[in-house]
Amino acid sequence: MDRTTALERRPEEFRADPNPLARHYTGFRVGERLLLSGHSHQAWPDRGFDGQTQAWKDAAALVDGKWERAFEKAERVRDGYRRLLDDPSGLYSLASSTHDLLIKLFSALPMAARPKIVTTASEFYSMARQLARWEEEGIEIVRLASLPATTVAERLAREVCDRTVAVYLSTVFFDTASIAGDLGPLADACRKHGAALVLDVYHQLNVVPFSLAERGLEDAFVVSAGYKYCQLGEGNAFLRFPKDCTLRPVATGWFAEFGELTEDRRPGEIRYASGDDRFAGATYDPTSHYRATEVFDFFGEQGLEPRLLRAISQHQIGLLRQRFDELDLDPDLMSRDRSQPLSETAGFLALSSPIAGQVQKALRKAGVFTDSRGTTLRLGPAPYLSDRQIEEAAAILGATVRRLAEAADTA
Repeated sequence: MDRTTALERRPEEFRADPNPLARHYTGFRVGERLLLSGHSHQAWPDRGFDGQTQAWKDAAALVDGKWERAFEKAERVRDGYRRLLDDPSGLYSLASSTHDLLIKLFSALPMAARPKIVTTASEFYSMARQLARWEEEGIEIVRLASLPATTVAERLAREVCDRTVAVYLSTVFFDTASIAGDLGPLADACRKHGAALVLDVYHQLNVVPFSLAERGLEDAFVVSAGYKYCQLGEGNAFLRFPKDCTLRPVATGWFAEFGELTEDRRPGEIRYASGDDRFAGATYDPTSHYRATEVFDFFGEQGLEPRLLRAISQHQIGLLRQRFDELDLDPDLMSRDRSQPLSETAGFLALSSPIAGQVQKALRKAGVFTDSRGTTLRLGPAPYLSDRQIEEAAAILGATVRRLAEAADTA
């Protein structure tokens, strides 16, 4: 796509009712529904459906010949992620989930010789579960509090030593929407001690700009996917790794040596691709990449670049915070962290409540889609919502919490 044809947009455009983007999301009916589930699962633009149907058509027309077309789509997905991370030099292995890629990465690290991983107590469930399981096998897992997020990297850095095989850190924490502060001290500590720095940018990608080049993090490993703020849907995870990486992961499939299959080799020799596929798996369903390329093109044509999306998101989160405060709810029932500045908040509003799950279910019955994790209700707006929709959802939230409180009092 010629990116010079992209529209020039201002954040104020997206406050109108109807939102000018809504007409591009007819499948998900974003103009008719109050979709505040954006942090968990944003709606897909209609262009994504075009990609899915094209995948089927190519499979039918080309049969095994579809793979050349599929690999072209995969490369365009990599290019999309490189743009979002401002990372022209990085290499990108793709898979259906970040967990799949993390298993491949850690299978390449010397965990027996360096049995220590430094992380936080606020990592997402799949990795938190994996860390707990490794802990059962004798790996030392050091978990620090994620808050205050502004100092988390500095605190993690003090725990890194020559026994540390890796540091695993989310750049935005899924339970608070807090943005991790300066990563420089942590990167320096990892370099000094030879530990891998693994950054999970899943909750930041395409809603809070993140430049590997500007931060000097070209030697870091990065995992993420397009299920949330990229609107790519399932099956679009990636592991970004440095261009000079020579790790030999144990858990890989035959695609990890795809470019070497026709080369001469010694019997029993295990080879690895020299490019993006070092951590690759095996035969996969390419439909997700067809969908992703269409969505990346749509975002480019609409001028939806990360800095604009951040401006839209900050306005929407600010509006949600304001309307929530005006509800003046009993803080024992629902509250937010008022010490967290808007500028240090990512793409959702985290509300604490002992009945978060009940509220989430009641809101769904009232037509408001949200997301909850434990005692946290997460309100995730998206660029296709109007201010009117956000304010309506906030009003329904207030009425719902009060109704549940009254029901509990009379029970």
